[in-house]
Amino acid sequence: MRIAKFALLLLSAALAAPAVHAERLKDLASIAGVRQNQLSGYGLVVGLDGTGDQTTQTPFTVQSIVAMLQSKGVNLPPGTSLQLKNVAAVMVTTSLPAFAQPGQTLDITVSSIGNAKSLRGGTLLMTPLQGADGQVYGMAQGNVLVGGVGVQSQGGGQVQVNHLAVGKISAGATVERAVVSNLGQDNQIRLELNQTDFTTASRVVEAINDKFGPGIATALDGRVIRVRTPSSSDQRVAFLGLLEGIDVSPAAAAAKVIMNARTGSVVMNQAVTLENCAISHGNLTVTISPDTQVSQPNPLSKGKTVVTQTAEIEIKKDPGKVLLVKGGASLQEVVKAMNSIGASPQDLLAILQALKAAGSLRADLEII
Repeated sequence: MRIAKFALLLLSAALAAPAVHAERLKDLASIAGVRQNQLSGYGLVVGLDGTGDQTTQTPFTVQSIVAMLQSKGVNLPPGTSLQLKNVAAVMVTTSLPAFAQPGQTLDITVSSIGNAKSLRGGTLLMTPLQGADGQVYGMAQGNVLVGGVGVQSQGGGQVQVNHLAVGKISAGATVERAVVSNLGQDNQIRLELNQTDFTTASRVVEAINDKFGPGIATALDGRVIRVRTPSSSDQRVAFLGLLEGIDVSPAAAAAKVIMNARTGSVVMNQAVTLENCAISHGNLTVTISPDTQVSQPNPLSKGKTVVTQTAEIEIKKDPGKVLLVKGGASLQEVVKAMNSIGASPQDLLAILQALKAAGSLRADLEII
């Protein structure tokens, strides 16, 4: 009877109409423990056409080759000097998806860490992939695909298209160990909002409880929400599928201005406003132009040609403009006001910093 009642609840929740002008819960939050895990490994790429590491400058490549040969039962005589150009030391990286099981395949990225010119045409030897805990979770091997080409002539000229020191291998790794998941432990999960916001957290709790009944969701703070789940694994999966599809209207974002000091770009969101303020803007331009003059002596004279340079200096000062911005100005009015006084992106950086220092800018100012 209880299972039938829960199935009816899931069916009614699935047929309910979504809210207008809202976002799906799966776009606002993630489930704790359901995430990717980064894997990496150190390996060798062989079979290169003379574009591998210069072993005289990368001793770790030589050490890796010697260790690999010894593991295969090949012992080199003492004092042997290896001068190989078809081998490159690489780092292999990938991400282990949530709930990945042994036998599944992963795409991997192979990146040179030495001075190899190209990994094109190489083969990655069997490379263990380790997690942050040092355990091996996968094994990688395969032919490296490099999306580029490079040609170099004997005279020193070269042409290169795209980057040749990084390649990919589709399905190049096999999962060997699964990550233990505690999803649904104690018949509950934790939702973690992408951005901490108490208003959004309370709206998420309200939306979940409206769907599945009171007491199903409880906010622990402005980011984490505890949700009760069914004890059966199949019912839990169905419940989480419906949970991710719930529509929630997130709270308005805090006013923020992001400035890139290197490129001069400025990005402001909708909530940025200004207090009453006056903005003055003017430019001083100094132009120095060299003027070259040549003194040519008369024919058959003993004079010499003399080249002299003089500088023409011009100072131009654009008239300064004072602009009054009324309090409560919206983002559109702020941008329009800045453009009206002829502010360049670099000028806008300085103006916004001054407005923030004066207390007229209602926004957090972040410089990257």
